[in-house]
Amino acid sequence: MTAQPIEPAAQGMWGPDPVRQRLANHTIEDVLALPGDAPRVELRDGVLVVVPSPTYDHQNISSLLWMWLRQHAPLDLSPATAVGVALNHRNTLEPDVVLLRRPLVGTSHYFDAEQVMLAVEVVSPGTRRRDRLEKPADYADAGIPHYWRIEQNPVHVYAYDLVDGRYELAADFAEELIVAKPFDIRLRVRDITP
Repeated sequence: MTAQPIEPAAQGMWGPDPVRQRLANHTIEDVLALPGDAPRVELRDGVLVVVPSPTYDHQNISSLLWMWLRQHAPLDLSPATAVGVALNHRNTLEPDVVLLRRPLVGTSHYFDAEQVMLAVEVVSPGTRRRDRLEKPADYADAGIPHYWRIEQNPVHVYAYDLVDGRYELAADFAEELIVAKPFDIRLRVRDITP
């Protein structure tokens, strides 16, 4: 038995077209047409932005929160991970966890912002600026009613509600998150701590 050599891909590894990146003219259709081996990307004002791979703890926090929401959310809401939010044809985001309104419209990777009741970002060293500053503004502009930012080391949850087009802090807890929206929630932070 002999080992067969591994053939390199004919076109090499995927990377964004530098000319189109400078022109900032990518659309959601371009993202949907990416090859299967392309990294996860977000679309920001027509520019493809590679999303860093989440760390082990980051993934655990997201998974534990998804599981908690799955067990506690009312039937008209559905939690999801690894899906995108289409803000418009030139902007998409990849939140860590979303809570979607039922009935779900479409089964693709992207859901319209109108379907998203809650967007959650788990902050990692490589995503601090975007998760703390840029993404909340984008989610607010899209009209997403609730945004949670979860900091790590130690785990700390900041819950925001959309008020007059801007997010206002609704709860800030390191022990237990208690909020009335998007539904009555009493989430012990230790339940989402790896």
